[in-house]
Amino acid sequence: MQDAQVEQGPGNGGRQQQKRRRRMTLAAREARLAYLLVVPGILLVLLIILFPMIWNIVLSFRPIRFRDLPELNLFDFSELTLDNYRDGFGPRFWAALRVTMIYTVASTVGAIVLGLWAALVAKEKFRGRGAFRALILFPYIAPVVSSAFIWRLMLDKNFGIVNAALGLEGRDSIGWLTSRSAEMPFLGGIELPIALLTVIAFEIWRYFPFAFLFILARIQAIPSDMYEAAQVDGASPSQQLRYITLPQLRTVIATLFILRFIWTFYKFEDIYLLNGGAAGTEVLTVQIFNWLFARRNIGVAAALGVGLAAALIIFVGVYQRRVGAEE
Repeated sequence: MQDAQVEQGPGNGGRQQQKRRRRMTLAAREARLAYLLVVPGILLVLLIILFPMIWNIVLSFRPIRFRDLPELNLFDFSELTLDNYRDGFGPRFWAALRVTMIYTVASTVGAIVLGLWAALVAKEKFRGRGAFRALILFPYIAPVVSSAFIWRLMLDKNFGIVNAALGLEGRDSIGWLTSRSAEMPFLGGIELPIALLTVIAFEIWRYFPFAFLFILARIQAIPSDMYEAAQVDGASPSQQLRYITLPQLRTVIATLFILRFIWTFYKFEDIYLLNGGAAGTEVLTVQIFNWLFARRNIGVAAALGVGLAAALIIFVGVYQRRVGAEE
C-alpha cells in the first residue's frame, strides 16, 4: 500500500504541474493578446500627442518664425535659446494671465450657481417641467459659432436689441464687446469692465446646463425621508437647502468646479468668436494665437504653449487627487 501510494503521489504531482503549465500558457496567451490590442492605441498616442508635444518643446527653445518653416530641421539643436521665454513671459503675459484667472473663476462660479438654481427649480413638480428642462439644455447643445454670432448681433453698439431694450441710443449706446470699460447709466454711472463682464456672461450662459445636469442628478438621489423629517421638525425651505441639500451637493460641486476651471482656463473659441480678445479680454489662449498668426512668431507661441500645458498638468493633478480621495 505504501509503495502504491508513493507511486501514485508523483503521478498526481506531475498532473498538477501539467495543469499549471497549461494555465500559465493560457494566461500568457491572454496577456499577449492584451498587449497586441493595446499597441495600436499606444502608437496612436505617441504619434498624435507625444511627438507634437516634444516638437513643441523643442520649438520653444529656437528662434523660429513662419518664414523659417521651409528650411526647418527639427533635429538641429545648435541654436537653442531662452529668448522665446523672455519675450513671451513679459508684462503682456502677466496681464493676460490676470484676465484669464478672472474670466475662469467668475465663469466657473457663475455657471455652477446658475446651474444650482435651475436644478432646484427643475426638481419641483409643475406643469411644463419637461419643456423647462429641455430649454435649459439649449445653450449647451447649440453650436458655439451660431451662439456667438447671435450674441454679437444682440450686443452690437449701433443696432443691437440690448441697447434698444435698455433705452441706450446714440451717444449713450454701449459697445458691450468692443469697450474696455463703460459707465452704466442704469447703475448710477458706475464704470465697469464691460467687455470682460460680457464674455463672462456668455460663458456662464453657455455652460451652466452642464452643471445643471450633474446637480439635478445628485439632488434627485437625496432620500426624501431627510426632507420629510426636516419638515416635521419645522425646518423652512431655506434651512432645508442649507442643512440638507448643500451638504449633499458638496462633492459634486467641488468636482464640477475643478472640471469647469480646467476647461475654461484653456478655452479659446468663445472669446475669439465674440470679439477676438479685444477690449481687455485677451486670455492666454488668444494671446498664443496672436503670437502665432498675427506676429508669426512660432518660438514664442510654443513657449507660451509649454507654460499653459504646465499649468494644466498641475490642475489635472489636483483633480486626480480629488477623485482619488473621494474613491
